[in-house]
Amino acid sequence: MSSISQAFTEVKRLHFVPKSVRPLAQLDIPLSIGYGQTNSQPTTVKLMLEWLNAKPGQKVLDLGSGSGWTTALLGHIVGKSGTVYAVERIKELVEFGRRNCQQANVFNTEFFVAGPEYGLPAHAPFERILVSASANEFPHKLLDQLKVGGKIVVPVKGIIYEVTKSARGKLKTKEHHGFLFVPLIK
Repeated sequence: MSSISQAFTEVKRLHFVPKSVRPLAQLDIPLSIGYGQTNSQPTTVKLMLEWLNAKPGQKVLDLGSGSGWTTALLGHIVGKSGTVYAVERIKELVEFGRRNCQQANVFNTEFFVAGPEYGLPAHAPFERILVSASANEFPHKLLDQLKVGGKIVVPVKGIIYEVTKSARGKLKTKEHHGFLFVPLIK
């Protein structure tokens, strides 16, 4: 079983959504977590985690962490020697995500309320960056927070970009079309 499959087995979506939508947690659909935000469709989350290809021991930025589900999944994947930095614009969701991760016994995570800049420059560089909301344009500032050899997975207007940063700063980009996300709030 892959580390992603194990993470999905260990980190139940059911515990990362409001009680009112828990009966729907097994369905492969996005679920409302309040504040106009969603817990993404599990198939989409799994694909994004596969494209991100996080490894044990890595330092990961989870931007738009919402209910903390992707943060907890990443925390499981990177293991005790790794750290996941979760950033969310909505204070109430930061607390919800933090509490959800603690209740799921995922303790290699740190939660932050988003500041005026995209990402978390004070804690950069990151080996992996996952963005879980759709940007209107590619957030180039996040590339400055990515280590050489690192990868970012980010949705922009219905396309999920998988971008790897090479030693010379060159970018290798793959595009995955046909996805919908809530907007990334600036």
